[in-house]
Amino acid sequence: MIAIVDYELGNLGSVDKALRRVGCDARLTQEAESILAADGVVVPGVGAFGDCMRNLNRLGLAEVIRESIASGKPFLGICLGLQLLFEESEESPGVAGLGVFEGQVKLFRHDLKIPQIGWNQIKIHNTPPPHLADVPDGSNVYFVHSFHVVPADPNIVATTTDYGYEFVSSVRSGNVFACQFHPEKSQHIGLRILDNFRQEVARQAGGAP
Repeated sequence: MIAIVDYELGNLGSVDKALRRVGCDARLTQEAESILAADGVVVPGVGAFGDCMRNLNRLGLAEVIRESIASGKPFLGICLGLQLLFEESEESPGVAGLGVFEGQVKLFRHDLKIPQIGWNQIKIHNTPPPHLADVPDGSNVYFVHSFHVVPADPNIVATTTDYGYEFVSSVRSGNVFACQFHPEKSQHIGLRILDNFRQEVARQAGGAP
């Protein structure tokens, strides 16, 4: 079972539908026990950094997410679900993120329109994670965001994308893969990434991919 963390914000329905389309047993839940018992965890996100962290803390889910990640089970963060993994965001000064990774979330600073809305290419860096298996370098995926992550550790960078300048569009460290783009809106490439995640969950759980 894959738990989709329901913190009362975000694109939960579309992520749930896309995961089910690739054959996942996906369940929207706020229950700590269900999240901790799941074989994989997904944190989607659309909204403001501060609002999301306040909801996670109010629902007691921030520590549950940290514990799930620490357990080693596959974890997927999408859009704001990537940004929340870092220490803080310029969007919500004074609000602490989950702090899974060192680094900040920063506003785009260029003359292009923000938010970035639409298709853009990803450039694969370092050793491609299993989540990007059969995803060609330069693939187009769908973005909607005004902020981007700036990791302290360049070794966790999985992909970058150019929008006025090069920014980090996904990270991978151990059991964690998180992306700024929306795989659930990225057609066949996005479904490939979600299916790769499904297979990773199955492998970790000892089942057939």
